[in-house]
Amino acid sequence: MIARILLAAGALIFLVLGTMHLAYTFFSDKFLPRDQGIKEGMEKTNPVLTRRTTMWNAWIGFNASHSSGAMFIGGINLIMAVSYFDIYGQSPGLQLLNILTAFFYLFLARRYWFNIPFRGVLLATICFTASSLILFFYP
Repeated sequence: MIARILLAAGALIFLVLGTMHLAYTFFSDKFLPRDQGIKEGMEKTNPVLTRRTTMWNAWIGFNASHSSGAMFIGGINLIMAVSYFDIYGQSPGLQLLNILTAFFYLFLARRYWFNIPFRGVLLATICFTASSLILFFYP
């Protein structure tokens, strides 16, 4: 039972962080640069890869896709915890993929983000890892 609760707790953290990130991307000024000139420059500049977009549109798209990825991780893990925990518990591959994904987000949070998402992802990673360790040692 505790392994299921830990999986759900980690899932909820990812779901909340991803949803907040999506809301900040489209409905707030939280991700706007403090220097208005930077935004204007991004709106006028294309990446080397293509002229079909601007750095600003890419910035918004990257933030939105990042949000949806975190929401997907949270959502799928919540579904697994609530409805398919037996399958999750019997799938070391799925558990490993989950933990590796969480650790990758943790790396990103530590390297590129700030304290609040780092702490949230750290807590979720601990929850996912502890859940799997419990399932491994007490199947």
